[in-house]
Amino acid sequence: MTSGLASLLRERLRGQVLENELLARHTSLKVGGTADIFAVPADRDDLQALLAILSERKTPYLLIGGGYNLLVRDGGIRGVVISLARLTALEPLPGNRLDVEAGVTNRQLVSFCRERGLAGAEFLAGIPGTVGGALAMNAGAHGGAILELVVSLTTLCQGKVVTRGRTDLNYGYRHLELAPGEIILGAMLQLATGDPAALAERMDGYLAHRRQHQNVGFPNAGSFFKNPPGEQAWRLIEQAGLRGYRVGGAQVSEVHTNFLVNTGGATAADFLELARIIKVRVKEQCGVELAEEVRIVGQNGD
Repeated sequence: MTSGLASLLRERLRGQVLENELLARHTSLKVGGTADIFAVPADRDDLQALLAILSERKTPYLLIGGGYNLLVRDGGIRGVVISLARLTALEPLPGNRLDVEAGVTNRQLVSFCRERGLAGAEFLAGIPGTVGGALAMNAGAHGGAILELVVSLTTLCQGKVVTRGRTDLNYGYRHLELAPGEIILGAMLQLATGDPAALAERMDGYLAHRRQHQNVGFPNAGSFFKNPPGEQAWRLIEQAGLRGYRVGGAQVSEVHTNFLVNTGGATAADFLELARIIKVRVKEQCGVELAEEVRIVGQNGD
């Protein structure tokens, strides 16, 4: 059945279609089982054609963005995993606005803004991944968050392109509410006029801060846990005595304790067990319940 669907997709789509693709190749943690089908649509029209076929065949799908902030279980994902890596349009608009597609990387966005003297998105400097992924989790740093820049968000929902203004969105700290199966296509961002030299200096400062405090040296998914209200997750993990704690190839980073790293040969099960232990210890030692910031998807391995 999977091979038949893959053949049909190759006939109908202009993008890439792979079978039994190991998702560890597409995630920053470098763990995760296979996807039955891994599809990279060529553009928005290709994406709509793909989703129409999957809807007709009642085939489940999952969007993974750039593979950051993601933990795929060892059993992989049944159905189709979709990457929007080819949706990379980035268009300046009047009034210091930008129309940006979901596949644009955060690095590309901040470089574009710096070169054109557009201020407001500097906090994204050094945050890995794509704009689509950043929007989906309301990524932020240094007091800024990407959804605060949004004029409008464009998504694909039940086969239809939908555009909503920011005031119509339900979002908060590291959260954006989307309908089941809704896919972010892009957004219009409102920026301000800035001096390119000053913007570059600010971005360099943010990058230097990340290199100093978050250069953990191993594959990781960024901050693994959300910061509880009034607390910092790394500090709680440190207080629980877990710096350097290891399960298999998964380890609490010696550099930043809210980063769980793959020291080599780790499995998703290693990370899940390490995360469980961290949550139990922090609750016991500090009385605080941690919640994962990373998205955990897929099936458990055998």
